[in-house]
Amino acid sequence: MTLTNRIKLSVMMFLEFFIWGAWFVTLGTFLGKNLAASGTQIGLAYLSQSIGAIIAPFIIGLIADRFFSAQKILGVLHLAGALLLWLASTAVNFNVFFSAILVYMILFMPTLALINSISFKQMKDPGKEFPSIRVLGTIGWILAGLTIGWLNWEQNSLLVFTFKTAAGASALLGIFSFTLPATPPMRKAEKTSISDVLGLDALRLLKNRSYLLFFISSVAICIPLAFYYNFTNLFLNETGMKSAAGIQSLGQVSETLFMLLIPIFFIRLGVKKMLAIGMLAWALRYLFFAYGNADANYWMLITGIVLHGICYDFFFVTGQIYTDNLAGEKSKSAAQGLITLATYGVGMLIGSLVSGPIVDAFKMADGHNWQIIWIIPAAISGVIFVLFVLLFRDKHIEKVSSELTIETSGH
Repeated sequence: MTLTNRIKLSVMMFLEFFIWGAWFVTLGTFLGKNLAASGTQIGLAYLSQSIGAIIAPFIIGLIADRFFSAQKILGVLHLAGALLLWLASTAVNFNVFFSAILVYMILFMPTLALINSISFKQMKDPGKEFPSIRVLGTIGWILAGLTIGWLNWEQNSLLVFTFKTAAGASALLGIFSFTLPATPPMRKAEKTSISDVLGLDALRLLKNRSYLLFFISSVAICIPLAFYYNFTNLFLNETGMKSAAGIQSLGQVSETLFMLLIPIFFIRLGVKKMLAIGMLAWALRYLFFAYGNADANYWMLITGIVLHGICYDFFFVTGQIYTDNLAGEKSKSAAQGLITLATYGVGMLIGSLVSGPIVDAFKMADGHNWQIIWIIPAAISGVIFVLFVLLFRDKHIEKVSSELTIETSGH
């Protein structure tokens, strides 16, 4: 890869996740303070991500992969997204806001696949080259959170500027996308069926009883995950934490660290134990939130945030590797698409529908009874963890762990 292309792809990754992190983390707080939204309405707003994730394969499979160059459609989607984000910032009620953000997320979620396609097209060895470029995305997300905290937008009720900032960055990326390396349609001459787009051939993996249990666990664990994404920032602000969005970026720092350490943990623990530890970390995180506060137990809040690296990497990244190893050569992409659709699509959708009414049920005059609210997802995560440990058995795990050990040792 040329230095010019490396720089362009790094800028693309940085802006992509800066845009998302600039408004997504503080969305619940913005809706609660600026539009007097209920917990149910906040859950619906975050549900837009799930709808976008469900529709994304159609946009990529039926449009982007067949008719247009990836960098051009990326540019168009981000330019349209800039207008929608600006419109969301001017909304005077929840209905107007939800309409704008729903359409925006339907356009944004496909860009996550597009930036990967553009990157991989330029790489001879993605395993070695991609991480150093992808990490710029995490840095972009972190910088967005630090900026919000540094400017005190949460404390000063100025979160409307998060959408305006994201809109400006989206417009910039939209224009910049047309300068990215050419990435022509991958399947221009091929006929693509709905089955191909949705990756339905990967459903054969569910015939494996152990993988079916993992698949169900993946959907289920995304229900408590929605509590974290949807309401953590609102919780931290009500608790009295200063610069909450900036401090939340510690979760992404932790994610980056554990991502680098995953090969070592594979050797030491193996796949099953890593999946189990990831689930257990979710339960522990919510217990820390339940009993933490901005005074003597402030460390609990910080620990709960930092656990994000284990929560995400040990379960989701490990699960993606497990899926990749179990899938046949022809259905690797389809299998990854299926697990993404199940988690960020179905699982997060259910979680958003469940978490909102629960938060509303424990609303008080001066905020919410967060202790009870967080105990609920802690209990859900705990049950999933116990069932997984007791029921999950897969001889293929040994092969996967062995291959990963050999591969890691080879580096």
